[in-house]
Amino acid sequence: MRFTYAESMIDPSLYVPLARAAEEAGYDAMTIADSICYPRDADSVYPYNPDGTRQFLEDKPFIDPFCLVSALGAVTERLSFATFVLKLPVRHPLLVAKQATSVAALTGGRLILGVGTSPWKEDYDVCSVPWEGRGRRMDEAVEVLRGVMSGDYFEYHGSVYDLPAVKICPAPDRPVPILMGGHSEAALRRAARLGDGWMHAGGGPESLDDMLARLSQLRRQYGRESEPFRVFAASIEAYSLDGVKRLEEAGVTDAIVGFRYPYREGPDTEPLQKKLDALRRYADDVIAKAA
Repeated sequence: MRFTYAESMIDPSLYVPLARAAEEAGYDAMTIADSICYPRDADSVYPYNPDGTRQFLEDKPFIDPFCLVSALGAVTERLSFATFVLKLPVRHPLLVAKQATSVAALTGGRLILGVGTSPWKEDYDVCSVPWEGRGRRMDEAVEVLRGVMSGDYFEYHGSVYDLPAVKICPAPDRPVPILMGGHSEAALRRAARLGDGWMHAGGGPESLDDMLARLSQLRRQYGRESEPFRVFAASIEAYSLDGVKRLEEAGVTDAIVGFRYPYREGPDTEPLQKKLDALRRYADDVIAKAA
């Protein structure tokens, strides 16, 4: 089992000491959240907190994921950084490929590209991208990412994107892993068919078990059951040794853990030392003993 530290929407000055501490404590990766803007007027709901409200996001600091990974990569040596998750369809995939390969080059290949469609129509509206057909846009964007990040000339002619033969430099020495986020049937199918893995955003153990079973079924259906596949899971079971063992037996490869409730409205006021104490305590109580 690998362990990923989750922290977001905090004072930006805290990220560097937290990343350094996570690396020293034995975590394998850190999640990096994505949010472009907060609309004043919106009807969409958030699917990953209990009541679906999104007010907790207002005035929360979000550093662009590629900027933040570059900064944290410069002060660490081993820690990987997983976008959790980048809203891919509202961005042009050629630009995302350029950003991702640049970050991979600067960090020695420590970027894990978690991508999703975004549950909010307003993200599409403000970026002048159609909400309708976002699934097809997502699929084609992943195909463009993979082709362009190969470093060879690549052209693409789809229903959404049309690219002449282009290539970018630098290209990574090894492929940037692309993992799919989302709990819907469409997201699970996309992960099984196109992804190097899947990212689970939280919920009860029973729902995680159901989604893992469905993923296994779909991977067999697509003939990919023997290929490497990472599963990042944010589960309450990850906070005990017995729970970690059960997650591993269920097929989870990377346990995501965080130590505060992120959905409260208003600024995060937790002191840096409290954050450091929590991540180190977990490392001593679970990571060191699970090795």
